[in-house]
Amino acid sequence: MGLPKFILGDNSDYPNAIYVIHTEFPRFIINLEDDEVEWFEDFDEDDEGELETETANAIKLATEFYDNEISKYEE
Repeated sequence: MGLPKFILGDNSDYPNAIYVIHTEFPRFIINLEDDEVEWFEDFDEDDEGELETETANAIKLATEFYDNEISKYEE
């Protein structure tokens, strides 16, 4: 099965949270309410510099994905 790169998620226990799940490496979930990121990957110290760059880019892409999806509902 092929998965989309991003998936929207929510949970009734956290009514204000909006989650975007990134399914490709580096896999993570971001809560757009507070930009908290939960990683599904283990990183070592050598990955730290690349991780910082990837994190900023991944959060930007996740936010753009969310904005694009929401705009479809508003049309």
